Amino acid sequence: MTYEHLKLTHDGHIATVELHRPDKANALHYDHLAEIEHAAQSLRDHAEIRAVIFAGAGKHFCSGADLTDAGEAYKVSLVQRRRRMRIGERAIEAILDIDQITIAAWQGGAMGGGACIATACDFRIGAENCFMQYPEIDIGVNLMWKSLPLIVNLVGPARAKRLVAGGERIHSDTLLAWGVLDECVTSAELRPAAERMAAHYAAKPPIAAQMIKRSTNQIANALNHAIMHMDADQNLFTASTEDRAAAIKAYLDKSTPEFTGN
Repeated sequence: MTYEHLKLTHDGHIATVELHRPDKANALHYDHLAEIEHAAQSLRDHAEIRAVIFAGAGKHFCSGADLTDAGEAYKVSLVQRRRRMRIGERAIEAILDIDQITIAAWQGGAMGGGACIATACDFRIGAENCFMQYPEIDIGVNLMWKSLPLIVNLVGPARAKRLVAGGERIHSDTLLAWGVLDECVTSAELRPAAERMAAHYAAKPPIAAQMIKRSTNQIANALNHAIMHMDADQNLFTASTEDRAAAIKAYLDKSTPEFTGN
C-alpha cells in the first residue's frame, strides 16, 4: 500500500513509522488513522522486523485530532458516525497489537491522540522540548481511543487525573520523573537514541522478546476491554451537550466559558 500521510521504512531488523503531515503538526484525521492502522497491522507479515520506531516529521510528534476534519463525521448517519469515531481506537489497538518492540521518538508536542500513540508504544524517548497534553477536557469531551488505561498504567490515578481531567501540560523533565519517558535527550540525539534502543531489542531472541511483550501487555491491560468499550459512545454523548458548544465557542473566541452541566 502507498501511504499519503505517513512513511513506513525498513532498515535491517528495524522499521520506522513516521507520521508525515508536518504542515499540520501531524494532526490525525480519518484517513491518516486508517493508514496507521494498516501500517501497524502490516508489520505482522515481516518476521525479519524486530523493533519499530514511531516518529513525527517536523517540530512535533503529533498534535492530536485534526479539528478541521471534524465536520465530515457529522454528514453521515448516527450509526455510521459511531463507526467512524472508532477509527482512532482501531489505530491504537493496532499499535498495541504489534508483535515487535515499539519505541516512540518524541519531539515537541504529543497532544490528545498523539499522546495516545506515544503511550501505546512499549517505550518512549523524548527530546528536551517534548511535552504532553490531553486538551479534550477543555473542548468538552472525554478521552477516547481506549487510551485512558494506558496513561493510568504509566503514571497512576492521581497524575492521570491531572493530565486528563485537569488538562495540564507536562514537559520533559516531569515526564521523565513520572515514568512517561524512559529517556530524555537533546533534539539532535533523539533519532540516534531511538535507533540505539531499537537495535538493543532487535538483538534479543525475537520469539522470547515478543512473547514477553505480549504477556506483559495482557497483564497490564487485562480489564481494559471490559471497561473501555463505550468511550466512543461517551464521546458522542458529551459532544451533544451545551457545555461542549460553550467550550468550542470559548476555545475559538479565546474567552472563559461558563459550564452549566447541561
